[in-house]
Amino acid sequence: MLIVTGATGRLGTLIVDRLLERTPADRIGVSVRDVRKAAGLAERGVRVRAGDFTEPGGLKHAFEGAERVLIVSAAIRGDGASAANSAAVDAAREAGARRILYTSHQAASPASLFPPQRVHAATEEYLEQQHVPCTALRNGFYAATLSHYIDAALETGTLAVPQDGPVSWTAHEDLAEAAAVALTEDGALEGITPPLTAPHTLDFADVAGILGRITGRTVTRVVMDDHEWISAAVAGGMPRSAAEFALTMFTASRKGEFDVVDPTLETVIGHPAKTVHEVLEAVVRSLRSSR
Repeated sequence: MLIVTGATGRLGTLIVDRLLERTPADRIGVSVRDVRKAAGLAERGVRVRAGDFTEPGGLKHAFEGAERVLIVSAAIRGDGASAANSAAVDAAREAGARRILYTSHQAASPASLFPPQRVHAATEEYLEQQHVPCTALRNGFYAATLSHYIDAALETGTLAVPQDGPVSWTAHEDLAEAAAVALTEDGALEGITPPLTAPHTLDFADVAGILGRITGRTVTRVVMDDHEWISAAVAGGMPRSAAEFALTMFTASRKGEFDVVDPTLETVIGHPAKTVHEVLEAVVRSLRSSR
């Protein structure tokens, strides 16, 4: 059985959808914290069981009969993230999985300025110590992240964020397809993968230009001081801890941590990766329809 964790999240949902195109539903199982949210999957014939990385005792049942397990990295910030991921790896190994896959990040490093990168690096290291065939999918930076920063720009014509650097923004849909290939095809992706990225890097000045072309109006990119941006974000309702966390993405990108592209993703999925323009068109449509 192919097990996918976090199957009600954005990436996990797409992965299961792609798996259902490639393999019978009765070969797929999902581990989710709230089984009610996965009722639709159960109706499609997918095995749904409760599983929480922070309660590893329950993962034994969730992973029962596993041939391969895809661990979607824990959506936890702080010290508990690495422990949660490691607990899931342990449970997959103990369930007898013949391959353990993990959604890592394109530039995982213990020295990263972006905290999730350090968590991914630690999990990769732990995964490789298990003496079980493994795959660490080094996913490109999710392009959907841009949606958090463009709403105000659509209203004001100003994209005001801290100094940044180039990022290989990559669509969830393409990364989900690559994960489904890795789960179902022997030899497709093994070990720590090359960066699974779209073919171009863009900074926020490029994003402002794309928004201008989509909307037909000028969108100006303005560089804000880090502290001023945090203050403005907090004043706008963002918790200070969340603003400080978000800032680390900018500080890491300006150091070039995400300035990398690789052809592996497009090779694996067999077609061009979605562009940032395509992703932002969908975001803009969604924002406009919600107003």
